[in-house]
Amino acid sequence: MTAFRASLTDVDIRRLIKATDDDDRAAAAHKLCRNMDKAELSDQDRAAAQKILRMLAHDATELVRRAMAVTLKASDLIPRDVARQLAADVDSVALPIIGFSPAFDDEDLIEIVRAGSAVRQVAIAGRSRVSRDVAEAVAEVACKEAVRTLASNDNADVSERAMARAVDRFGDAGEVVTALAYRQVLPLSITERLVALAGDAVREHLVTRHAIAPETAIRLAQFARERATVDLVDQAASSADLPRFVANLHARKALTASLMLRALARGQMALFEHGLAELASTPHQRAWLMVHDAGPLGLKAIYDRAGLPPRLFHAFRAGVDTWRALQAEGADTSGEAFRQTMLERFLTQRPNASRDDLAYLMERLDQEPAAVRSKVSAAA
Repeated sequence: MTAFRASLTDVDIRRLIKATDDDDRAAAAHKLCRNMDKAELSDQDRAAAQKILRMLAHDATELVRRAMAVTLKASDLIPRDVARQLAADVDSVALPIIGFSPAFDDEDLIEIVRAGSAVRQVAIAGRSRVSRDVAEAVAEVACKEAVRTLASNDNADVSERAMARAVDRFGDAGEVVTALAYRQVLPLSITERLVALAGDAVREHLVTRHAIAPETAIRLAQFARERATVDLVDQAASSADLPRFVANLHARKALTASLMLRALARGQMALFEHGLAELASTPHQRAWLMVHDAGPLGLKAIYDRAGLPPRLFHAFRAGVDTWRALQAEGADTSGEAFRQTMLERFLTQRPNASRDDLAYLMERLDQEPAAVRSKVSAAA
């Protein structure tokens, strides 16, 4: 192995073999590895060098193993078996190799990702090249920081499926949404999902960079806000602060016809009543009487006074009639089972609602019966 022995002095060799001080042995290992990596080796010399590396990988001193891992982290001199051994070592030794070594194949990297160590998942997600299969494994099982690192890595081959999985898992994490939004190439389906989740600055970037029509961005953002509001009301249906909650919605101009229709279709009659009262500047008791006790024209009168769109009245009428029918059957109107039944019944009434509203309502069905699906599709 004259190619790299020539650059080592007898002192360096003695320090590596005989030194008892860990720092001295690590320094000698570093110099040996550096010179081996730089040298032009014959096949015979390369085999001899790799034999030395296998010995160093078994060295009892962590500092020596780390010196080798850091010095040769991106070198093709380390064989796969040594790389796998170092990857199973302590983090100080494993991370440089995991993050840079070309010795691993996709199966090795996926195995490390699935082992569950967060810092090692991050190291793999940030490699100079991440294949599609490895990226999908990271998106599927890795920690949030690893998924953010993957999304930020323009050298990672991140498929549409992997992006969708990342959004499924971490759509509520602003750092992940932002990292995805700033990727150079985004499928339209992912872009639309990100628009609904992102903040104003990131949404503006998506609209500009990926040529989404501004009205689409506004519609998606509004759709997401209304969904979040109705979901909140689902959880706080019995809140004593519902009148104040509705008043705040109105002040923010969020008390829209679309939101009220979605709430009514989910059986949230109290929100619907208070919403009508707020929009019509009428006490809640009077709005209640107009909806429930004023004959067939009462609902129409309060609806018109609230300024809601005439084209949607029949959809609201269907919702109120469905709610009344279920109440007459003795259904408990306070539970989740009632809300689910209410939604299923409402969707079979061919409501005159927008496709967006129907799509949202369909998503609220945990299990979508085929009969409901076919009828709603025909209505849309």
